[in-house]
Amino acid sequence: MDTESPPTIRFCRTAPKADADIPLPRYMTTQAAGMDLCAAVSQDVIVAPGDIHLIPTGLKMAIPNGYEAQIRPRSGLAVKHGIGLINSPGTIDADYRGEIQVAVINLGKHAYTIHRGDRIAQMIIHRVYQAGLEEVDCLDETCRNAGGFGHTGK
Repeated sequence: MDTESPPTIRFCRTAPKADADIPLPRYMTTQAAGMDLCAAVSQDVIVAPGDIHLIPTGLKMAIPNGYEAQIRPRSGLAVKHGIGLINSPGTIDADYRGEIQVAVINLGKHAYTIHRGDRIAQMIIHRVYQAGLEEVDCLDETCRNAGGFGHTGK
């Protein structure tokens, strides 16, 4: 069992009065890994098949150093409507303080409408490390070596 305390993420609304109706990210079940993010659109956004739209959340946040937020698609939207994220997972670094926006893409066959307050993505908090880098003349051999995509068969 991990005994480390979870980080605290501080949120701030970009327009406190106008977006007071937009819920803060929240875990929908007690064991959920991701917090749902809601759309802070001022009017409905119709995402036609193949279209990409940047959807605002009306929120900014401060993530502690050593952590990141990953923005991922919601499985229900993906399976039922073909709605995904163009850069999945999207990464929000600990030093970013701008508005959280979600780049949705419609991979489905029908237009999809995003309404104000709709849950459009999920956000997962992860620990990250900045690795040390070292340039060398050669790398150690492995049984895989340079075997790439599909190297183990079908």
